[in-house]
Amino acid sequence: MKKLLLLMFLTVSFSSFSQMPGMSAQQANIGHVYGKIVDSLGKPLEFVSVVLLTNKPDPATKQNKDVLLKGTVTKANGEFSFDELPIFGKHKLKISSVGYKTIEMPVAFQLMMNGKPNPKAENDPAEQMKMLKNLLGGVDKDLGNIKFYEDNQILQAVTVTATKALFESDIDKKVFNVEKNIVTAGGTAVDIMKNVPSLQVDIDGNVKLRNASPQIFIDGRPTTLSLDQIPADAIEKVEVITNPSAKYDASGGNAGILNLVLKKNKKTGYNGMVNAGADKLGGGNVMANFNVRQNKINLSAMAMTNQMRSKTLGESDRFSDVDGLKSTINQDVDSRMKGGFFFTRLGLDYFVTNRTTLSAAGIIGQGKFNPSENIDINTLRGSVSSYSNRISASDREFRMKGMQLGLKHNFTKSGEELTADLNYFGGKNDGSGLFTTNYYGDANTIYGSQIQKNLSNGNNNFLTIQTDYVRPFGNKGSLEMGLRAQINNIKNINENSIKALGANDFKVINSATTNYQSKNDVYAAYISVAGAYKKVFSYKVGLRAESSKYNGKLLNTNEDFNNKFPISLFPSVFLSKDLKKNQQIQMSLTRRINRPNFFQLIPFVDYTDSLNITKGNANLVPEFTYSSEISYTKAKGVNTFIGSVYYKYTDNLITRYLGQEINQISGKTDLINTYINANSSNNYGFELTGITKPKKWWDLTANVNFYNSRINVSNIEIASTPALWSMFGKLNNNFKLPKKFTIQLSADYQSKTNLPINSGGQNFGPPMNQVQSASQGYIKPFYSVDFAIKKTFLKDAASLTLSVNDIFRSRYAVQYSEGIGFTQNYSRLTNPQMIRVNFSYRFGKMDMSLFKRQNTKSQQEGMQNGMQMQ
Repeated sequence: MKKLLLLMFLTVSFSSFSQMPGMSAQQANIGHVYGKIVDSLGKPLEFVSVVLLTNKPDPATKQNKDVLLKGTVTKANGEFSFDELPIFGKHKLKISSVGYKTIEMPVAFQLMMNGKPNPKAENDPAEQMKMLKNLLGGVDKDLGNIKFYEDNQILQAVTVTATKALFESDIDKKVFNVEKNIVTAGGTAVDIMKNVPSLQVDIDGNVKLRNASPQIFIDGRPTTLSLDQIPADAIEKVEVITNPSAKYDASGGNAGILNLVLKKNKKTGYNGMVNAGADKLGGGNVMANFNVRQNKINLSAMAMTNQMRSKTLGESDRFSDVDGLKSTINQDVDSRMKGGFFFTRLGLDYFVTNRTTLSAAGIIGQGKFNPSENIDINTLRGSVSSYSNRISASDREFRMKGMQLGLKHNFTKSGEELTADLNYFGGKNDGSGLFTTNYYGDANTIYGSQIQKNLSNGNNNFLTIQTDYVRPFGNKGSLEMGLRAQINNIKNINENSIKALGANDFKVINSATTNYQSKNDVYAAYISVAGAYKKVFSYKVGLRAESSKYNGKLLNTNEDFNNKFPISLFPSVFLSKDLKKNQQIQMSLTRRINRPNFFQLIPFVDYTDSLNITKGNANLVPEFTYSSEISYTKAKGVNTFIGSVYYKYTDNLITRYLGQEINQISGKTDLINTYINANSSNNYGFELTGITKPKKWWDLTANVNFYNSRINVSNIEIASTPALWSMFGKLNNNFKLPKKFTIQLSADYQSKTNLPINSGGQNFGPPMNQVQSASQGYIKPFYSVDFAIKKTFLKDAASLTLSVNDIFRSRYAVQYSEGIGFTQNYSRLTNPQMIRVNFSYRFGKMDMSLFKRQNTKSQQEGMQNGMQMQ
């Protein structure tokens, strides 16, 4: 009976498709065609034009002609997809891109529509299921990998530029293309971050992602370079990963990841770019890159130099009540900085076979900075007032080198690949500083001086070894796994000596001398599974395991500090569902860790600065963060809307804390900076981002983030700043004007907000006072506006950009903090109304004769094979 019913269903189904007595055109639009465009080496190609044509009679001429049915461009992974296609008629796929040979191929839906049942199916269940599978599968056509070969002809006098979308979304990250950002021309990565939605940049260049300091990656790997050491013109796009998956390092606690994807140009032939610029303070920059590719070789080189000038004005008022002695300290600060750095990179890709690529790159850089400060200090202790002036002059120098080795192998199965990477970065630094404090009498005459001298040197070696394997399965599924080892060695020598009032010689102060070395190792393994259900529901589930250990030693006391953190598990879950009308909902859940570093752990007390005494805390334990996020995306034409709701909870949060302790030198109670494990912290909010094109000549991106953050310090008997709702907003406009002029106008606003939970190792506070804990203060509101105008010429090969940052001198950093026995206000303004001029010139030629062609026969055979589906 079951067989008979199934046979009747098949017969009716076949008859309905074959005879189609009442099926409308809309009901017949159930076809689905998809595939992937790859180059001759199997690498995905992005922004390739793919159009689907259908052959229809022309009502006017009565002749058949090809009519556009649908069109798109390939994604970053080379994939394209067309759905809701007519299952009847003659269709043709046309694939084209500048520098490649156009491909045309017929597309037909193979349906059994003759209405005749299969005689074998009468008594054979296997044949019955086969017929049903053919019926349902015939409307879903996978074209597999389509190889796209470069055109041997030299392109002359024609330039076609594809405009990248400003925003792209993946299941576990958001991607912002920043190539069109002209405000940042001639700047550094810090300037780029100011114009990326979701990111906040403070006056020191510290970047926050949802009020926490993110990890910085370059091309998917951690880096020890700071953002101000990376040229803006070298960055193609920024991947904002608010909730990292199991693939990424679990370290970083409640912060996300910023992955800077550098520009890579692997077009056949040679091409390059030269940038040069200057600013109103006398700073300047020059950058050049060159790329050449032919046959099995791709060679790239980049060099840049940046002469930096900076000026900061600040003011600080601090009131303290320690042991009944009330005091007030007022500081007026004038900080200047001169310096520069040089950075160069040489890279080589060797295509061993069509499926295997070896890569190597070397990095060399060095820099020298000369910061100086002039601080006027007025002090009132009880009823006694005094005035002093502190002048500092310092020299800091660093030298860095790095090496990157990579292997990538694509297997025969589409999407299956194995990668292995080795990244090494080493650096050395030297520094010296002279800090002179002059004490004045009532007649503004110097009655005495104290001079402090600082000599420092150190080195840092950072090695990362990682391998990843991806194997696809099913329709949209994939299995990904990997291993990673990270080894970091640091050595630092920091000697302080003082020539006291009336003394003739410098005396080394052991309590103010910090000499240490440490080794920090992290080992990890992960596995994740991704897939899709009925092409509307996607998932990615992963598990990461990490263990770590560190060994440290204070060289001047021979004290050892060792700790080993056991294996911890870090699950991650990402879910995505496609809705109607180009809508999508995503959800993610993750667990991460932040381990205390060596400097936070050593109990050494640094009395170098009597107004900024610091020490570590050997009792610190790691903090664990649990994050969740739900986001909604809707895209329609040129309009994209993204809405996100997020929540983060952290156990044993590591944060700064300023409290009262006994000063071992003076024997009196004093204020001392240290680190503590707070009981917990909560951070939640919602974020809205809109990307639109109101006019053909106007691109608009708006982002606003409402959030609430609070640290629970109930485990410590102190008063903490109450939970506070805050808002951060950012607006970016691009206007295309006649005569090839472009204007960019951007603005951001930060409302009153709690201090960031982690400062990322850099201080936000007066030069003589470190940042206090996020539980002990807040930042007052501020806003800023930036403007730039760009003119392109020489057939769009050259451009000249004029930019002005902080037009209204409004990017003030005003901080208030308080704790037991103290309150403090501090404000600073750095480089307001900075004016930059930048010139850029691009050159290149698609020239197949740069190198002698090799293995011509195999190339011709490969081109023929490229017309076949792999």
